[in-house]
Amino acid sequence: MDDIVKQALAKWPNVPDCYGWLGLDARGNWYMRDDRTQAMGAFPAAKGSLLQHDKLIDFIQRNYEHDDAGQWFFQNGPQRVYVELEAAPWVWRIDDDFAVSTHTGVPATPTDCLLDEAGKLYFATTLGLGLVHTQDVGIAAAAIEQSRWVPQTVEAGTLPNRFGHVLSPAARQAGRANMPAAS
Repeated sequence: MDDIVKQALAKWPNVPDCYGWLGLDARGNWYMRDDRTQAMGAFPAAKGSLLQHDKLIDFIQRNYEHDDAGQWFFQNGPQRVYVELEAAPWVWRIDDDFAVSTHTGVPATPTDCLLDEAGKLYFATTLGLGLVHTQDVGIAAAAIEQSRWVPQTVEAGTLPNRFGHVLSPAARQAGRANMPAAS
């Protein structure tokens, strides 16, 4: 977490949390979701505006964390901005040498390789669960053919409960969804 964020937290400890305003899609893109977008429906059906400002994206990614309930957020100064997730808290990028990193650039080592009913490939790591970026599925397939990773079949709907993350903190906050807490 950035020092400036820590200072803001100390100065203003009681700022209300923010829900529904930020989304992370299955390709690791961030979306700003204003009132109009939120009124149009849940993420990802109503995505909002794609963030394209590199410094803002870097700031979000440096301050991206989760709480004890498995809700992922961006610590924006003293305010937690909870993130609506399309698929998982992480989107994995895979290099040609099969090195894996998060969409935020943090290296990770897969402990489990999971394939859902729609053919989406996920990795579980010590950082949590993430979806393999669509542009890297070919590299992942090569690794699977070499037996570096052995996919286990899984139902996508079971992943949040199994890995303790919340796809929609806004729905959970509003009481519209019975989302699991992290174990």
